[in-house]
Amino acid sequence: MSEHVRFYQVGSFAVGNRLLDRELQTVQAQMERTNALDSGHRACQGCGEALAARYVLDAAMRATGNDIVVVNATGCLEVFSSPYPESSWKVPWLHSLFGNAPAVATGVAAALRAQGKSSTRVVAQAGDGGTVDIGFGTLSGMFERNDDVLFVCYDNEAYMNTGVQRSGATPPAARTATTEAIGPEPGNAFGQGKDLPRLAVAHGIPYVATATVADLHDLEAKVMHAMEIRGARYLHVLVPCPLGWGTEAHDTIRVARLACETGLFPVYEAVNGVVTERLRIRHRRPVEEYLRMQKRYQHLFRGEGRPDIVQRIQQIADAQIRQYDLLPGEVNP
Repeated sequence: MSEHVRFYQVGSFAVGNRLLDRELQTVQAQMERTNALDSGHRACQGCGEALAARYVLDAAMRATGNDIVVVNATGCLEVFSSPYPESSWKVPWLHSLFGNAPAVATGVAAALRAQGKSSTRVVAQAGDGGTVDIGFGTLSGMFERNDDVLFVCYDNEAYMNTGVQRSGATPPAARTATTEAIGPEPGNAFGQGKDLPRLAVAHGIPYVATATVADLHDLEAKVMHAMEIRGARYLHVLVPCPLGWGTEAHDTIRVARLACETGLFPVYEAVNGVVTERLRIRHRRPVEEYLRMQKRYQHLFRGEGRPDIVQRIQQIADAQIRQYDLLPGEVNP
């Protein structure tokens, strides 16, 4: 006769671990969580964006006592969650155009202020295309006016919804439908694009943070913190896309973690234009380990490969590690 035994890792931040003290549990471990993005949507298997959006909005709902309005730009998140006449959203939710989510969110915040509804908060969200490219002008205006909106960018590093075209967040050497793996420098060109979190920090707004789906406890904590602040706030979340990146659906968390451990995606917080906190790298990895997992970089390893380009990407990671002081015990020059 056998007896089923359950083992609990009580020292971890596991999502469902309800043995932890309540203040240490994630929002998803709470029975009363909102499930703001409900099941039944049409996201791809392993979609980092769907995972991040549910965590972000559930945390925002918890922080505000379930009193938020969400504005959503056009993009994967909007398309897979709201094919007419269906919707997976269980929050007040508005969709307008690809590039004007920051402006619409600003208008919602102004309308609530005019009605004296100071307790109702506004969260706007978009992919990297609707943030870094098409919506950049209206987002910069939102920052400049210090409008009371939390804007969240779910960065999957390309226009995934329309066929995996390059965006201003596509990294160097990555293959997309518009940056083919041909020529002496295959894939996306070096030296192009925008580092949107740095631009947000340069605006001097009250709060800027980066996060990934590899650390959902950190993501929730940053949303909770952001909702305690008034004024313009910006959260940039790395969300791997199995379809566009050419990764296995079960590797979404792993590849996001490698982006941090290589230094290619620094995780930090900034207050009023100054970086105040950063997530230091405990186990540093070479960028090659990250690149080899993704078919969008397979041209760098085919045949004799392109070690020269891999080295250039490594240099970018090394520079960011120094810039953001990501290795414990190291002193930056």
